[in-house]
Amino acid sequence: MKLTVVGSGDAFGSGGRLQTCFHVANSERSFLVDCGATALIGMERAGLDPAGVDAIFISHLHGDHFSGLVWWMLHAQHVVKREKPLLVVGPRGIEARYRTAAEALFPGSTEKSLRFDLKFEEHSTDRPYEWQDLVCSAVEVSHPSGAPAHGLRFDLPGRSFSFSGDTEWVDGLIGLADGVDLHINECFAFDTIPNFHTAWSVLKEKLPRLNAKRILLTHMGRDMLANTDAVDDPRVLVSEDGMGLEF
Repeated sequence: MKLTVVGSGDAFGSGGRLQTCFHVANSERSFLVDCGATALIGMERAGLDPAGVDAIFISHLHGDHFSGLVWWMLHAQHVVKREKPLLVVGPRGIEARYRTAAEALFPGSTEKSLRFDLKFEEHSTDRPYEWQDLVCSAVEVSHPSGAPAHGLRFDLPGRSFSFSGDTEWVDGLIGLADGVDLHINECFAFDTIPNFHTAWSVLKEKLPRLNAKRILLTHMGRDMLANTDAVDDPRVLVSEDGMGLEF
């Protein structure tokens, strides 16, 4: 299983980084976790084929995490002329929010018939979402977005990883990351405590409670990017756009 960091930045492009998007692939499938507005740019830079993506999982409904779906669908329809089905799984309201965004940016775009089957489904904290042999579990996090905001865990045969989504520290992350091969955690700030986001000063103290083999920091703002040298835990990696990790 290989995870490629398509985008590791915050909503503002701090440090010239692209918005949140991860590409995950093995011999059976490939899927995305989050799809910020710059997802297609990051895929192009990383040499990844958008037409090969089978599913897209969205953690929460802020533009830097889901709005890339708008350009993704146009690209699928008009550029690569996609024919194979595409599954989009997100929190409650994902389809309606996508259609609202698409119509605001490209009026009439959602009224046209697609050449491929597009299916929207929802994950929730009530029960795991199952797709093929993948199980996606959601936990509630603290990040208001007009819809439920979730941290997500992905369990596949012999492999697992988790993603905090955007959130300040919540104890639900402990179970989310328990025993996974890789836990991805947002780390927007360094030592100032932002509302509804995580700072390294907080996360560093919580690391003993995260029982993951490796931890990857993402969604870093300017002050965090200026202080990445302070990250000295051997389990913790600092993400870069285009970085690839095998697990």
